[in-house]
Amino acid sequence: MKISNTKFSGLKIIKGINHYDKRGYFRETFKNSFFKNKNFIFWCMSKSKKNALRGLHLQKKNQQEKFVSVVKGKIFDVVLDLRKKSKTYRKHFSIILSEKNSTSLFIPTGFAHGFCGLESDNLVFYGCTNYRSKKNEIGILWNDKTLKIKWPIKKPIISSKDKNNITFEKYKNLYF
Repeated sequence: MKISNTKFSGLKIIKGINHYDKRGYFRETFKNSFFKNKNFIFWCMSKSKKNALRGLHLQKKNQQEKFVSVVKGKIFDVVLDLRKKSKTYRKHFSIILSEKNSTSLFIPTGFAHGFCGLESDNLVFYGCTNYRSKKNEIGILWNDKTLKIKWPIKKPIISSKDKNNITFEKYKNLYF
């Protein structure tokens, strides 16, 4: 496995290693030694259709660090830096994560996270360092024009909950 830093402090790209043979492949995805002092206690999986968009989500209290990996399919993954003192505050980072490219993402606290499915069937497996708290969930609009995120789809499938997410300005006014 190879781990790479990004220009966003703490945000890391992890490149897995696939070992192929006539049966298929075996992939190394996660090593505790890469994430010392991290305790991933909550593991989840989501299945998304093509053009399904989830996000941008975060937990305001009991924030979560996340390890995101794609088991099947391909996603356009986006994180938004909400750490007020960060050099990359209010900027976003996007990456394609897929079964084929064996790439995962480690997301530190202070980021909103979202993704959209790019293939017909997309299985996303992710670990979190805190449990989900429904009462502490916040969502920022995926298409907030001030964020200038260039999503690769035109007509996303969005939950009614995500349609009611707030703008970045409203988030800033409520929480800063």
